[in-house]
Amino acid sequence: MFTGLIQHVGHIADDPTLQESGGRHLRIDPTGWTHAPSAGESIAVNGCCLTVADLDGGVLGFDVIAQTLELTRLGELRSGDAVNLEHAATPTTLLGGHIVQGHIDTVGEVLVMSTSDDGCRCRIGYDAAFDSLLVPQGSVTVDGVSLTVAGLADGWFEVAIIPTTLSETTFGTYAEGDGVNLEFDVIAKMVARQICGS
Repeated sequence: MFTGLIQHVGHIADDPTLQESGGRHLRIDPTGWTHAPSAGESIAVNGCCLTVADLDGGVLGFDVIAQTLELTRLGELRSGDAVNLEHAATPTTLLGGHIVQGHIDTVGEVLVMSTSDDGCRCRIGYDAAFDSLLVPQGSVTVDGVSLTVAGLADGWFEVAIIPTTLSETTFGTYAEGDGVNLEFDVIAKMVARQICGS
């Protein structure tokens, strides 16, 4: 599991290569990250839990299966693109965000980025079939970033982004129309499953 507190922004080292299975091999340059991942370790990349498949001169290699490419926007990444990175939580990790599994539910779309001196308000559209998994002041993960729902209506929600988050995650690069990986709160998903059977 993860906490949704981004530890570093890495960059795609080169265009991902297509594999015979239909997946892609993704290489990420984590230069400047104080954490040194090992092969087999779980890393959240833009909120997606991936396993380090290989290490090449400090560059992290990941095998991304076709299903993950279909459910996320990892397949859109190209050389030089920035990605949010977080290593897996341990029993001693401070849970400063919320419980994040790294299992993306759907891809949302940035509808509005309204920036001021105090930060930013971001409105994200998503499939309204997931409406029951969001509540005002509840938790949601956007590209791996743990955020609080600041506004909510059918098919969209808003989050308030402080300047630190804008500068230390990929949020500072977003524009209207961009796709983002969304993971809804696992507790909300369990409750919905028990009540609605969905």
